[in-house]
Amino acid sequence: MNPHLAIIIPVFNEQDNVLPLAGEVAAAMKSVSDSWELVFVDDASTDATWGRIQTAHQSDPRVTGLRHERNAGQSAAVWTGVQHTTSPLLATLDGDRQNDPAEIPRMLAMLDEVDFVCGDRSAARRDSWLRRASSIIARWFRVKALGHDFRDTGCALRVFKRECLAGLFGFNGLHRFLPLLVAGGGWKTREVPVSHRPRVAGVSKYGVWNRLWRGLFDLVGMAWFQKRRLPAVRVLSLQASEEGNRR
Repeated sequence: MNPHLAIIIPVFNEQDNVLPLAGEVAAAMKSVSDSWELVFVDDASTDATWGRIQTAHQSDPRVTGLRHERNAGQSAAVWTGVQHTTSPLLATLDGDRQNDPAEIPRMLAMLDEVDFVCGDRSAARRDSWLRRASSIIARWFRVKALGHDFRDTGCALRVFKRECLAGLFGFNGLHRFLPLLVAGGGWKTREVPVSHRPRVAGVSKYGVWNRLWRGLFDLVGMAWFQKRRLPAVRVLSLQASEEGNRR
């Protein structure tokens, strides 16, 4: 039986975070009655990350793993997790344990009212002043270019219905623009405050400068796509129309 929720966690050289994170997810999901699976997507780590994922699976069969043969980036890892699961609901979070899995049940409950729930770390950021300042500037550009305002599109903690991804495709940068793409497709979105914990193991894979120019380049592409994407329209079939007339 397929699980109702797939929790996708992309990881790259996070050997010391895999087992604690798997334990945290299991503890958080005790309050959720629906079935779930935890899918670690190893983006060709060069440390013991894959071995730790196998150990986590042996301890809890609900934990599973996928591994890239070569490093392809966070967006590719998230998309791999999406493509290799079938659950109607999806959740994502980072593998560095800065996102708190305990937030997932609260966000899941909100899917009764909206289609996509994403975290906002603005009030609790554990980042440097330079990274916080770059986030503010990036937000201004996103609003101007795309017309949708999210305070924190970089937060990986998200819970959403799989149907929100209809019409989307995998590309490098998807994980950063996903809330904007979903909102642009007409789905109901909600941004909620979440905690942001300090990294306790491993090292960050991102800095201000290796995100700045790529982000601006991607923004141009997203602006084009949002203007050219086909709108969501209601389709009425002939059969449904005839059945309606008979009633």
